[in-house]
Order: sequence, then structure tokens, then C-alpha cells
Amino acid sequence: MNILLDTHIAIWAIGNHPSLSQKARALISDPDNTIYFSSVSVWEVLLKHDSPKNNLTLSPKEFVEYCEESGYYQLHLSAKHVLTAASLDISKVDKEHRDPFDRLLLSQAKAENYSFLTHDARLPLYNEKCTIMV
Repeated sequence: MNILLDTHIAIWAIGNHPSLSQKARALISDPDNTIYFSSVSVWEVLLKHDSPKNNLTLSPKEFVEYCEESGYYQLHLSAKHVLTAASLDISKVDKEHRDPFDRLLLSQAKAENYSFLTHDARLPLYNEKCTIMV
């Protein structure tokens, strides 16, 4: 199975964070699965790293290096991914939440027919069958 990691899942996985569930660990470590991180996540890490409201000390460069060291493949954002975002059902998603990072990551997974691994309880509201809650 091809799995795209949500940004927080990727951060937890590369840092062996205790918040990463056993289910997520099992899916990520399964040798039959191919794990991807997105260039969208690199941008999100940059913004969180630079924001005084966040305490993310991980730089975007470190994020990429650690993901690659973990054997994850980078999925680059394409026009196909952006256009797929238009097909997402946002009707049940709180207008304040319509996070562009979540929408792009989810649309990448949908467009590539990958599973999308997340812990964000709001993402199932998009009702995309590619979402795996962990």
C-alpha cells in the first residue's frame, strides 16, 4: 500500500514521538507499504518553524533529511493535485478549519490513489475513503 503521511504524523514518526499510535507505527514500519511525505508538508514545517506561536524547532531542511533517512519518498505537488482539491466535499467541514495544507495533502492522496494517514479528527469530514485515522 502507498501511504502519504499527514505533516504531524511524519513529524511524530521521524521523532519517535509517543503520540504516534501503535496502528500508525505498524502501518509505517510494514515493509509492504511505501511511505511518502509531501512537499506541502515541507512548506507547512517552514511556516510552523518560523511562527512564534509554534514551538517547532525542526527546520524544513531537517524535516526532509529525517524523512529521507527514514526511507520515505517525497511526493511533489502538481497541478493534478491542486485540481483534485476542487473535488473534495467541504460541505461538512467547518469554514474556519478549511486548512489549505490539509486540503492539498488529502487531494494528493486522492489523486495518486494513496492512503492518507492522519490523526486530525476533522479530516474524515471530507468523507474521502483514502483517509486512515490513527
